[in-house]
Amino acid sequence: MQIDVSGLSHPGHVRASNEDHFIVTRIGRYLETVLTTLPSGEVPERAEEAGYAMIVADGMGGHAGGELASRMAISGLVKLVLAMPDWIFRLDETVATDATQRSKRRFRHLNALLIEHGRQDQAFLGMGTTLTAARTMGRDLQIVHVGDSRAYLLREARLHRLTRDHTYVQLLVDSGALSKEEAADSGSRHLLVNALGGVNEDLEVDVDQLKLASGDRLLLCTDGLTDAVDDDTICQALIDCRESAEACRRLVDLALAAGGRDNVTVVVASYTFSEPLEDRLSVGP
Repeated sequence: MQIDVSGLSHPGHVRASNEDHFIVTRIGRYLETVLTTLPSGEVPERAEEAGYAMIVADGMGGHAGGELASRMAISGLVKLVLAMPDWIFRLDETVATDATQRSKRRFRHLNALLIEHGRQDQAFLGMGTTLTAARTMGRDLQIVHVGDSRAYLLREARLHRLTRDHTYVQLLVDSGALSKEEAADSGSRHLLVNALGGVNEDLEVDVDQLKLASGDRLLLCTDGLTDAVDDDTICQALIDCRESAEACRRLVDLALAAGGRDNVTVVVASYTFSEPLEDRLSVGP
């Protein structure tokens, strides 16, 4: 697997500070033969298996509270992963359920951590954050999501949304009480019903998995992009830009040109595989 990944964050034209954060990490395990009496070729001189994890977070709760919540959520998640003695590097039927449960437990731990911090320091009471994370293990992609930051997949020039917004407006759309067009103009579209921190101890965590194909491009972003730029324009930008760094810059520039009323953060990853995948792949609508 070859991956071209980049990220970019901008405070926008209106906000005094940036409450968004992102991280891209490379996670791996390796074996390197230092000394041996075994014949050459009996064991590998070096073997390596690696994956990538990408996270975006959009804080809420005022300038200081939002920035702290998104920062604590990402750093806390990294610490929880490092504390796990056995890491999963491949998703198959035997470990997929375990991987899902691990992710949900980690997010719920972060939720409790942020709530407790707010209780101990009244200046940060109610602070919270969205968190959307993606991890690739070979061709396997896992998306873990809370809030209204989004994950998209560009495949064969079509853009697929991989996450569902945890907002009051989205609940109305799901129930048929509001159309997608009405939702886009609703003044309540930013009202979260599910986020890390805040005051809600009952956290809903969405976890999904899919198989990647060569040529796929993944986008993680905060609502500073999706509020300002429609999906068709996002799709075209991802198609037009050859490099991930160029795509990040183009997307941020589009959000700024549309007013830049919010912080905007994007992470783009492009995947190339040397071996074809025989099974027919499908993603959500």
